[in-house]
Formats: sequence, C-alpha cells, structure tokens
Amino acid sequence: MRVMGRTVLVILLLLALVAGCSREAGKPAGGGRLTVVTTMFPLYDFCRAIGGDRVDVSLLLPPGVEPHSFEPRPEDILRISRAGLFIYTNRYMEPWAVDILKGAGGAATLPVDAGAGVAYLSEEEEHGGEEEHGGEHGHGHGGMDPHIWLSPANARIMVDNILAAMVKQDPANREFYGKNAAAYREKLARLDEEFRTGLAGCRTRVFLHGGHFAFGYLAQRYGLHYVSAYGLSANAEPTPGRMAELVRTMKREGLRYIFYEELFSPKTADTIARETGATLLKLHGIHNLTREELAGGATYLSLMEQNLRNLEAGLSCR
Repeated sequence: MRVMGRTVLVILLLLALVAGCSREAGKPAGGGRLTVVTTMFPLYDFCRAIGGDRVDVSLLLPPGVEPHSFEPRPEDILRISRAGLFIYTNRYMEPWAVDILKGAGGAATLPVDAGAGVAYLSEEEEHGGEEEHGGEHGHGHGGMDPHIWLSPANARIMVDNILAAMVKQDPANREFYGKNAAAYREKLARLDEEFRTGLAGCRTRVFLHGGHFAFGYLAQRYGLHYVSAYGLSANAEPTPGRMAELVRTMKREGLRYIFYEELFSPKTADTIARETGATLLKLHGIHNLTREELAGGATYLSLMEQNLRNLEAGLSCR
C-alpha cells in the first residue's frame, strides 16, 4: 500500500517543483475560499460541516474506491500541493501521506493529521490472543488499528483538529468555523448517547463480521465483543481453520446474524451464513462511499445511525 519506487520519485519531483515556487495557492485571499483536500470520506464530511460555504473541500478517493489499496496519482499530488489544507486520517491509514509530507518542503499547504491525540489500539490489544486471523496481521498499518473514526468520541477529536487547522489558515472566519464545529460536536454527542442507549439491553454483546478488523474502536466504546474473519489487512483471506472457528463461534453464541462491510465482497460472510443459517447485515465502515450514496446525500451521521439500527437488529436489542 505504501507508494514505492518510480511513483515516489515522481511525487517528490512534483513537490519540489511546487515548493520552489513562491505561491499562496489554497489560502483565502480577496474573499476567496479556503481550499481543502481530504483523503477519506469522514474527513471530507467533517470539513463540509465545519467549513460550510467558506471552504472548497474535495475528496481524493474516487467514488467506490476502497482506500486500503489506494495510491495517489501525480495529479492527486498536484491537487494536494495547491491546497491550503491537506487532511489525512493518520499515518497508519495512509502511510503514503508520509512520503508526500517528506517532499513537501516549503509548500504553502498545511498538512493535518486528523488523528492527532487519539488513543490508538494495537492489533494485539484488540484481538486479545485470538488465533488464525489469516494473512498478515498488521500489514500496511504498522500493527495499529487506523479505523479511529468509527468511535464518535474519536470523531470529536478529529473535528477539533480540523477546526484548529482551518482557523490557522483562515483566521478571519474563526467564529464561523467555531460555531459550526460546536454544533457538529453536539450532534456527535447525541449520536454517542444513541449508541449507548440503543446497545444497553441486548440479548448478546458478541457480533461477528466476515471482513477485516475495522470496528474495534466502536466495539470498545460500547462494551461489545467483536470478532472478525481476519486482521487489519483488507487484502487478507481467512484460513480454513479460521473459517471453522468462526462457524463454531456463531453456533456457540447462538448468533443469528453476520455482518459484512461496504466496498468488499461479502463472500466470507455469505459462506459462514450458509453454514450456520444466519442472515447477512451490513455494517458500513464509512471508508468511502459509492457514487449512489454520494448522490443520495449520505453523511457520516446518517451512516452511523444505520449502523446502530443494524447492530440493534443483529444483537437482538430491546
């Protein structure tokens, strides 16, 4: 997943060229809007909520593209270098961002690690000794779970980081950005309480996911036991032994539902469902959206609310 070889050389040459020019591209001037480039949909949506009509925010990921295997193209690098803000999730989710920042030099773009200040979990901490996840456990993520946005508490930290960056680049709109961020933090607080209330009285607190380990922060936040088919690498495959263990877990726990995620084939979840008679339910990892979801106006909040409804159904909550 890390940008390698010739691609790195192209990136660094482009950045050196742009950084060598004296420019103020992306910064508000003469009433212009702050230009923001984000890597993933949650960041894009948070920026829209905070910046409103005073920022021009764009998403690097094309609709429907799975981000774990994404590598920026030269034209993406130029977009980043011309922006006032480049906001990425964290160095575990987008290790290629580190390569870009190394070559940024004196470019006017302000890089923002949206996950700064979040308490990260390692794969060992989350899995607690579970065996046979299949594939390489921490491949591409340095052994740390990058999916921080799936906890509303972490989302609030990310919103604060984005707000601080917007104010730094565009201090004239400090009050506007601050008011919008405060209103959005209140929505996140309500979402957090909805999850706590909705998941308080469930028949089971175990949920099984036929995909990569994406929902660890959500599970930790609400006291759930989360079991995934494989580890943090989205490109792994569960071993036969792991598949057999997942089927045994479904039967032992009396689970009637198995979850699958967006932008990935539900093949693993479907196989387990056939073996156990379970029903498939979607949990949206909110990495990225399809073209149809974008056109339909889906947001981080609406997708998290749908996740709550599906968890309530899957865990038989009252």
